[in-house]
Amino acid sequence: MRRLYFIMFLVVCAAVFCGCKKTESEIVPVVEATESRIDTLVSLQPEEIIREQPLKGADIQLNHSLLYDKHTLTDEYPHGDTVRSFQWETIRKCLAFIENMQSDSVRWVVLKNYKNMNREAPLVGKFVRNVYGRVADTLGVERYQSVPLYFESDSIVPVRYGRDGSLAWLRESRGGFHKIELVTIDGQWLVPLRYVKILSDTTAFHHVAFVDRRNQNIAVLERLNRGEWAIRSMNPATTGMHRPPYAQETPLGMFLVQEKKRKMYFLKDGGSKTAGYAPYASRFTNGAYIHGVPVNLPATAEIEYSWSLGTTPRSHMCVRNATSHAKFVYEYLPAESSLVVVIE
Repeated sequence: MRRLYFIMFLVVCAAVFCGCKKTESEIVPVVEATESRIDTLVSLQPEEIIREQPLKGADIQLNHSLLYDKHTLTDEYPHGDTVRSFQWETIRKCLAFIENMQSDSVRWVVLKNYKNMNREAPLVGKFVRNVYGRVADTLGVERYQSVPLYFESDSIVPVRYGRDGSLAWLRESRGGFHKIELVTIDGQWLVPLRYVKILSDTTAFHHVAFVDRRNQNIAVLERLNRGEWAIRSMNPATTGMHRPPYAQETPLGMFLVQEKKRKMYFLKDGGSKTAGYAPYASRFTNGAYIHGVPVNLPATAEIEYSWSLGTTPRSHMCVRNATSHAKFVYEYLPAESSLVVVIE
């Protein structure tokens, strides 16, 4: 239920959890502090207490403690004839989920199939062809660069696709499959071994970049203690736009920072020639990177800022930033132990 709860507020980010605050009508029972009960409480280990009392969004403390202070936005700021903001309440709920999902000892894995490097996923039983002319499952996840998910009862035909960069718990391995439980998709699934990378057994997620498609901004946060997070940067960003056949929206969800490129070279639309590069690129799903202002050939010098940052979606799927902020993300968020959460 926690995973289902999480994906609901990723898709409907303005929703408010009614369970975060106590109302006057709630009755708190008084429990007699008997000697046996006190002994039981004393004997509980800290991790047991945490499991019994998962964090809620209201429990998360956010401290403004910037480590990057260029092009910084305020909590609310004017944009044209409207006001934009950082959705701190939604971010708190996401952070509570991220902390709670790490309260148990688990082995983390990530789904990987960038550019179909681990083989094109088999065709799902029911599929559609989207406006880009590509095969997708009935939930809209494209076959290209994705990972096949099978029911335990049928390992022949996959039911749906999982996005590259999606995080999961490893439950067991048998035959040619891993049995996993995805963080943002309910249920347990079989996935062929080739599509899964097992992360270090010391993996912990203490760095998170939140990308807001609605407000076109990005915030980087770092965990300090249980329920306490520091805001390290607050900046304008530009996300992917829906413009077939080449540009796509930055997908909603939670993804792992998988790799980094000092320069990420990109091609001309529909061609094979290099069109330019994006500096300080951190990839999180498919071909989506957090990166600096793109440099189009024949120019080669880096560009610090663009007037289009923080305005409307304009990229092909990536999240454009001021180049110095992209460098901050590139250097500050460790690969394979940092998360990118895309909200709206």
